[in-house]
Amino acid sequence: MKRSEINSILRGAEAFIASAGFNLPAWARFSPERWRTELASGDYDEVRALALGWDVTDYGQGDFLKVGLTLFTVRNGSLSDPRYPKGYAEKLLISEAGQVCPCHFHFNKREDIINRAGGTLCMQLWKSSPGGEALSEESFTVSVDGKRVACTPGLILRLVPGESVTLEPGVYHAFWAEGERCLIGEVSSVNDDENDNRFYVPQARFPTIEEDEAALWHLCNEYK
Repeated sequence: MKRSEINSILRGAEAFIASAGFNLPAWARFSPERWRTELASGDYDEVRALALGWDVTDYGQGDFLKVGLTLFTVRNGSLSDPRYPKGYAEKLLISEAGQVCPCHFHFNKREDIINRAGGTLCMQLWKSSPGGEALSEESFTVSVDGKRVACTPGLILRLVPGESVTLEPGVYHAFWAEGERCLIGEVSSVNDDENDNRFYVPQARFPTIEEDEAALWHLCNEYK
């Protein structure tokens, strides 16, 4: 992805989040120059260590509007670092209309996915095979706002704003917005993008960036 494209996406994401009445922490808008000072002080070690903040990805596919996602990790913990004992995480995600987040599951993370605003959030679900390498043909159940819902393999849930689904570890899911972009909330156990994601078709988690202009804000994997 070009840095200019990422900068444009970030500006639009910030405006969309604000239009939904959600306020981001002040450091969401720190410039790279401000981060150099703040990170040197050690006061924001938690932001750096837990990869909080902005995250824009095309999953290495080179077509962001077709396959991609914009995220902001608000809070997170660590299972291995006693300095950060939170057992939970919170994210905001923005899915453009028709933009697919590729099929994947988490080995350990349990998450609630909430349609906060915008269009209809479509989530296609499968249970994984015991080894995780295949989509299971087994039926299963999920909780949709506390209601038990039976799922056949490949079922597409359509969640309107205000609705949510709980996904257990090992449930393959792909999702996209229908009609218009969605602001999505994610409330989960600790998030670990380096070790806890299993994509059905292997792909890059973070994009390769062509630096055609200066960065507006750091992405969460760029503080180091």
